[in-house]
Amino acid sequence: MNDAGRFRSAVVAWAAGRGDARAAAADARELAARIRPKRVVLVEGRSDQAAVEALAARLGRDLDAEGFPVVALGGVTSIGRFLEVLGPQGLGLGVAGLCDAPEERWFQRGLERAGLGSALGRAGMERRGFHVCVADLEDELIRAVGADTVRDVIHATGEWRAFRTFQRQPAQRERTLEQQLHRFMGTHSGRKSQYARLLVQRLDPARVPVPLARLLADTAA
Repeated sequence: MNDAGRFRSAVVAWAAGRGDARAAAADARELAARIRPKRVVLVEGRSDQAAVEALAARLGRDLDAEGFPVVALGGVTSIGRFLEVLGPQGLGLGVAGLCDAPEERWFQRGLERAGLGSALGRAGMERRGFHVCVADLEDELIRAVGADTVRDVIHATGEWRAFRTFQRQPAQRERTLEQQLHRFMGTHSGRKSQYARLLVQRLDPARVPVPLARLLADTAA
């Protein structure tokens, strides 16, 4: 694990407040001084992290090396704690991020409580480098690449039969194809991250979802 990876692990342990939180805080401070992050990118889960890092790599960028480590929160309700650890009350680092529309209010409140703005709407969040996916990142990627391409990707992974069985479930029959594809990605552990990377590989550079494009533009500054 490189220094950026160790920094991520230390930040997550510190924010979680486990028994080793004090040691994790010391490690995070030491590693931050070593790697000097320009901005820490906060995303909700590992699939979001996978998508951001995969798209950056496809564009010839290494976010860790450039000073923009991506940290997965492991749940939106912890955003306030991460901002406390990383922001003005903690390490004093710049932050940016990506969230889903249903969780937008959590990010707004976290930013405000961390002293990073007041009465923030979406435009205010975006000015601070936090961008909102409608409805979530998987939905953005499915719309960007198209349902036919997603089906091709499922075929390529050898999961087409599993998907067809999934489609025949009573709860899925009235849903649109796009909704079925979206739900299928979340039915097994690790599948969302797998498909996030695969869909990014099939993404037309001219059709990068706006929230992702803006986030990467912010980290290029």
